[in-house]
Amino acid sequence: MTDRTNHLNPLVGPTNGLEPPDGLKIRVLVAKPGLDGHDRGAKVVARALRDAGMEVIYTGIRQTPEMIAEAALQEDVNVVGLSILSGAHKTLCPRVVELLRKQGLDDVLVVVGGIIPDEDLPFMHGLGIQGVFGPGTSTQDIIRFIREHAPRVAA
Repeated sequence: MTDRTNHLNPLVGPTNGLEPPDGLKIRVLVAKPGLDGHDRGAKVVARALRDAGMEVIYTGIRQTPEMIAEAALQEDVNVVGLSILSGAHKTLCPRVVELLRKQGLDDVLVVVGGIIPDEDLPFMHGLGIQGVFGPGTSTQDIIRFIREHAPRVAA
């Protein structure tokens, strides 16, 4: 197995009274770039992150890279999670990362979930995407990875 880690929809909101274990908040933007309309996995992950005490903003489907970068800036997030099932990750991810950097969001953790072939992992990591999660990844593994790698701010 290859190591895969190295207006807004109010679907998921505040942490429902759960506090992060260390008192520092993690704000996550979950986005579906491109034309892919299959969002069940993104919603499952968004709810799991919320239930784990993170603040989650879900943008909905069919977001452009520009919309995602702007939402990340406006929402002051620590993490951007992209869900891509369409095979367009080698086009969409570089653009999202480029726009985040142009917005000055160099310290934001970027993770991707979806259908990413193993041979594309070096490309994704080269972009600065630290976590890539394929089908069947447990939500607990995603939560653990984000807690270990996300920059944090005082709650």
